[in-house]
Amino acid sequence: MQILWQIEKGFVKDVLAKIPEPKPAYNTVSTIIRILEKKGFVGYKAYGKTHEYFPIVDKTSYSNFYLKNFIGGYFGGSFQKLVSFFAKENDMDMTDFQSLMEHVGDDLKDEDK
Repeated sequence: MQILWQIEKGFVKDVLAKIPEPKPAYNTVSTIIRILEKKGFVGYKAYGKTHEYFPIVDKTSYSNFYLKNFIGGYFGGSFQKLVSFFAKENDMDMTDFQSLMEHVGDDLKDEDK
């Protein structure tokens, strides 16, 4: 998705050209793009047997979908469990955690404006 957002539209070969080494096989990239298309994230225009792909969802919508599935799959749908996990894994003390919460609070206030 990142590459499709960057190039805006392209064929599998165009996406493959933007992937850093070691590059996956052409068929692997093609399969991933077709899965994204079936899930409704990517559209295409057919030119015979060749398809030109383009994103049909923006980054924010895709990120929300991905994050909800991630939290649901690994943390039972609990955002609190996700935050607790990362706080413990990163050895955050209460000062670090309070600073993080203040930052989040500031971001939420900015969205309300």
